[in-house]
Amino acid sequence: MTKFCDRQNRNDNSGGVMREPDSGRRFTDRPDLRGTKPARSGSGSLFSRVLGNESGLTLAEMVVAAIIIAILASATMPMARVSEKRAKEIELQESLRVIRNAIDKYKDMADAQKIETKLDEQGYPPTLEILVKGVPLKDDQQNKKQKFLRRIPRNPFTNEREWGLRSVQDDPDSEVWGGENVFDVYSLYNSTALDGTEYKDW
Repeated sequence: MTKFCDRQNRNDNSGGVMREPDSGRRFTDRPDLRGTKPARSGSGSLFSRVLGNESGLTLAEMVVAAIIIAILASATMPMARVSEKRAKEIELQESLRVIRNAIDKYKDMADAQKIETKLDEQGYPPTLEILVKGVPLKDDQQNKKQKFLRRIPRNPFTNEREWGLRSVQDDPDSEVWGGENVFDVYSLYNSTALDGTEYKDW
Protein backbone atom coordinates (compact mmCIF):
# COMPACT_ATOMS: atom_id res chain seq x y z
CA MET A 1 0.00 0.00 0.00
CA THR A 2 2.78 2.37 0.87
CA LYS A 3 4.56 1.67 -2.47
CA PHE A 4 1.37 2.33 -4.41
CA CYS A 5 0.88 5.67 -2.66
CA ASP A 6 4.47 6.72 -3.36
CA ARG A 7 4.09 5.91 -7.10
CA GLN A 8 0.78 7.76 -7.20
CA ASN A 9 2.35 10.83 -5.59
CA ARG A 10 5.18 10.84 -8.16
CA ASN A 11 2.68 10.64 -11.00
CA ASP A 12 0.66 13.50 -9.53
CA ASN A 13 3.73 15.70 -9.24
CA SER A 14 4.65 15.10 -12.90
CA GLY A 15 1.28 16.08 -14.23
CA GLY A 16 0.09 12.52 -14.69
CA VAL A 17 2.74 11.63 -17.34
CA MET A 18 5.26 8.88 -16.75
CA ARG A 19 8.79 9.90 -17.74
CA GLU A 20 11.71 7.72 -18.52
CA PRO A 21 14.81 8.31 -16.52
CA ASP A 22 17.16 10.85 -18.11
CA SER A 23 20.05 9.03 -19.79
CA GLY A 24 22.29 12.05 -19.38
CA ARG A 25 22.53 12.70 -23.19
CA ARG A 26 20.57 15.26 -25.11
CA PHE A 27 19.82 15.52 -28.86
CA THR A 28 21.80 18.73 -29.00
CA ASP A 29 24.83 16.91 -27.67
CA ARG A 30 25.06 14.71 -30.83
CA PRO A 31 27.78 15.66 -33.32
CA ASP A 32 26.55 17.63 -36.34
CA LEU A 33 27.22 15.43 -39.43
CA ARG A 34 26.07 18.03 -41.93
CA GLY A 35 28.76 19.43 -44.19
CA THR A 36 31.34 16.83 -43.26
CA LYS A 37 33.36 15.09 -46.04
CA PRO A 38 34.23 11.42 -46.04
CA ALA A 39 37.80 10.79 -45.18
CA ARG A 40 40.06 9.72 -48.03
CA SER A 41 41.40 6.24 -47.87
CA GLY A 42 45.08 6.86 -48.24
CA SER A 43 46.46 8.18 -51.52
CA GLY A 44 44.23 6.07 -53.86
CA SER A 45 45.37 4.17 -56.93
CA LEU A 46 47.81 5.65 -59.39
CA PHE A 47 45.31 5.79 -62.26
CA SER A 48 42.57 7.32 -60.12
CA ARG A 49 44.94 10.01 -58.94
CA VAL A 50 46.18 10.74 -62.46
CA LEU A 51 42.72 10.74 -64.03
CA GLY A 52 41.28 12.61 -61.07
CA ASN A 53 43.95 15.27 -61.46
CA GLU A 54 44.94 14.91 -57.84
CA SER A 55 48.15 16.46 -56.67
CA GLY A 56 50.87 14.79 -54.75
CA LEU A 57 52.18 12.23 -57.31
CA THR A 58 55.58 10.97 -56.38
CA LEU A 59 58.42 10.78 -58.87
CA ALA A 60 58.18 6.99 -58.94
CA GLU A 61 54.48 7.14 -59.78
CA MET A 62 55.11 9.61 -62.59
CA VAL A 63 57.81 7.35 -64.03
CA VAL A 64 55.48 4.33 -63.88
CA ALA A 65 52.70 6.30 -65.61
CA ALA A 66 55.10 7.44 -68.35
CA ILE A 67 56.26 3.85 -68.93
CA ILE A 68 52.68 2.59 -69.20
CA ILE A 69 51.79 5.31 -71.71
CA ALA A 70 54.91 4.50 -73.76
CA ILE A 71 54.00 0.79 -73.83
CA LEU A 72 50.46 1.53 -74.99
CA ALA A 73 51.73 3.91 -77.67
CA SER A 74 54.29 1.38 -78.93
CA ALA A 75 51.56 -1.26 -79.19
CA THR A 76 49.25 1.09 -81.12
CA MET A 77 51.77 2.28 -83.75
CA PRO A 78 52.37 -1.13 -85.43
CA MET A 79 48.60 -1.68 -85.69
CA ALA A 80 48.20 1.69 -87.39
CA ARG A 81 50.98 0.87 -89.86
CA VAL A 82 49.42 -2.50 -90.68
CA SER A 83 46.04 -0.87 -91.29
CA GLU A 84 47.64 1.73 -93.57
CA LYS A 85 49.52 -0.94 -95.52
CA ARG A 86 46.39 -3.06 -95.90
CA ALA A 87 44.49 -0.06 -97.28
CA LYS A 88 47.25 0.52 -99.87
CA GLU A 89 47.19 -3.14 -100.84
CA ILE A 90 43.46 -2.94 -101.50
CA GLU A 91 44.00 0.15 -103.67
CA LEU A 92 46.83 -1.59 -105.55
CA GLN A 93 44.62 -4.57 -106.31
CA GLU A 94 41.89 -2.25 -107.57
CA SER A 95 44.32 -0.33 -109.80
CA LEU A 96 45.63 -3.54 -111.37
CA ARG A 97 42.09 -4.79 -111.91
CA VAL A 98 41.02 -1.56 -113.64
CA ILE A 99 44.01 -1.60 -116.04
CA ARG A 100 43.65 -5.29 -116.87
CA ASN A 101 39.93 -4.92 -117.51
CA ALA A 102 40.69 -2.07 -119.92
CA ILE A 103 43.30 -4.21 -121.75
CA ASP A 104 40.79 -7.07 -122.02
CA LYS A 105 38.10 -4.77 -123.38
CA TYR A 106 40.54 -3.42 -125.97
CA LYS A 107 41.38 -7.00 -126.98
CA ASP A 108 37.69 -7.94 -127.29
CA MET A 109 36.94 -4.97 -129.54
CA ALA A 110 40.06 -5.65 -131.63
CA ASP A 111 39.08 -9.29 -132.13
CA ALA A 112 35.58 -8.13 -133.11
CA GLN A 113 37.22 -5.73 -135.60
CA LYS A 114 35.44 -2.75 -134.07
CA ILE A 115 38.64 -0.71 -133.65
CA GLU A 116 41.64 -0.17 -135.86
CA THR A 117 44.72 -2.11 -134.80
CA LYS A 118 48.04 -3.18 -136.31
CA LEU A 119 48.73 -6.77 -137.17
CA ASP A 120 51.89 -7.08 -135.06
CA GLU A 121 50.02 -5.90 -131.95
CA GLN A 122 47.99 -9.14 -131.90
CA GLY A 123 44.91 -7.26 -130.77
CA TYR A 124 46.50 -5.75 -127.64
CA PRO A 125 47.10 -2.02 -127.04
CA PRO A 126 50.54 -0.74 -128.06
CA THR A 127 50.82 1.41 -124.89
CA LEU A 128 48.86 2.20 -121.76
CA GLU A 129 48.40 5.79 -122.91
CA ILE A 130 46.35 4.63 -125.92
CA LEU A 131 43.74 3.35 -123.48
CA VAL A 132 43.26 6.92 -122.28
CA LYS A 133 43.60 8.71 -125.64
CA GLY A 134 41.33 6.23 -127.40
CA VAL A 135 41.42 4.52 -130.81
CA PRO A 136 39.26 5.24 -133.89
CA LEU A 137 36.20 3.09 -134.44
CA LYS A 138 36.00 1.25 -137.72
CA ASP A 139 33.41 2.27 -140.30
CA ASP A 140 32.53 5.39 -138.34
CA GLN A 141 32.11 8.44 -140.53
CA GLN A 142 32.29 10.83 -137.55
CA ASN A 143 35.76 9.58 -136.62
CA LYS A 144 34.71 8.75 -133.09
CA LYS A 145 37.22 7.22 -130.72
CA GLN A 146 36.73 4.45 -128.22
CA LYS A 147 38.35 5.21 -124.86
CA PHE A 148 38.98 2.56 -122.22
CA LEU A 149 40.33 4.55 -119.27
CA ARG A 150 39.67 8.05 -117.95
CA ARG A 151 43.19 8.09 -116.56
CA ILE A 152 45.91 5.61 -115.73
CA PRO A 153 45.47 4.51 -112.09
CA ARG A 154 48.27 5.31 -109.70
CA ASN A 155 50.32 2.91 -107.66
CA PRO A 156 49.52 3.75 -104.00
CA PHE A 157 52.96 2.65 -102.80
CA THR A 158 54.93 4.84 -105.21
CA ASN A 159 52.22 7.45 -105.77
CA GLU A 160 53.12 7.30 -109.48
CA ARG A 161 51.14 6.26 -112.54
CA GLU A 162 53.96 4.10 -113.89
CA TRP A 163 53.65 0.34 -114.20
CA GLY A 164 55.77 -2.52 -115.37
CA LEU A 165 54.68 -3.79 -118.81
CA ARG A 166 54.76 -7.22 -120.45
CA SER A 167 53.92 -8.10 -124.03
CA VAL A 168 52.58 -11.35 -125.39
CA GLN A 169 56.10 -12.25 -126.51
CA ASP A 170 57.65 -11.66 -123.06
CA ASP A 171 58.13 -14.34 -120.43
CA PRO A 172 55.48 -14.37 -117.65
CA ASP A 173 58.03 -13.18 -115.06
CA SER A 174 60.01 -10.88 -117.35
CA GLU A 175 60.89 -7.46 -115.98
CA VAL A 176 62.03 -6.14 -119.36
CA TRP A 177 59.31 -5.06 -121.75
CA GLY A 178 59.74 -6.18 -125.34
CA GLY A 179 57.68 -3.24 -126.61
CA GLU A 180 55.48 -5.11 -129.09
CA ASN A 181 52.22 -4.60 -127.15
CA VAL A 182 50.81 -4.40 -123.65
CA PHE A 183 49.55 -7.79 -122.60
CA ASP A 184 49.82 -7.31 -118.82
CA VAL A 185 51.00 -4.90 -116.13
CA TYR A 186 52.65 -5.34 -112.75
CA SER A 187 53.72 -3.20 -109.81
CA LEU A 188 57.16 -1.60 -109.88
CA TYR A 189 57.17 -1.45 -106.08
CA ASN A 190 59.39 -4.32 -104.96
CA SER A 191 58.30 -5.33 -101.49
CA THR A 192 56.52 -8.09 -99.62
CA ALA A 193 52.80 -7.97 -98.92
CA LEU A 194 51.14 -8.81 -95.64
CA ASP A 195 50.31 -12.29 -96.94
CA GLY A 196 53.98 -12.97 -97.79
CA THR A 197 53.68 -12.57 -101.57
CA GLU A 198 55.57 -10.06 -103.71
CA TYR A 199 53.68 -7.06 -105.07
CA LYS A 200 55.31 -7.48 -108.49
CA ASP A 201 53.68 -10.93 -108.73
CA TRP A 202 50.13 -9.67 -108.21
